[in-house]
Amino acid sequence: MKKAKIYIPTKNSMQSGLGKSDMWLIRFETVNTDINPLMGWESSTDTLSELNLEFSTKELAIEYAKKNKIDFEIIEPQKRKTVKKSYADNFLK
Repeated sequence: MKKAKIYIPTKNSMQSGLGKSDMWLIRFETVNTDINPLMGWESSTDTLSELNLEFSTKELAIEYAKKNKIDFEIIEPQKRKTVKKSYADNFLK
C-alpha cells in the first residue's frame, strides 16, 4: 500500500514572505532505497517519491487519498508566534 504525508510546507527561511504557504501537499514516502554503487548516492526505482500533489484544502487532500487507497499521515501546521515590538521599547528598559 502507498504511504504519504499530507501537510502545508514551511516558509522559506531565506525570504520573509509567506507565498505558497496556503496549499496542502501530498508527498509520497520513498520505499526500497538502494545505494548506487558507482557514485554512492541513495537511489530508488519508486517514481511516486518524486511526485508532489497540491490541494487548496486539507479535506480535498484527504478525499483524494481515500479515493485512491493511499495510507496517509496528516501533519498539522504549527501556529506562528508573533511578538509585537515597538521602536520605543528600546528606550524604555
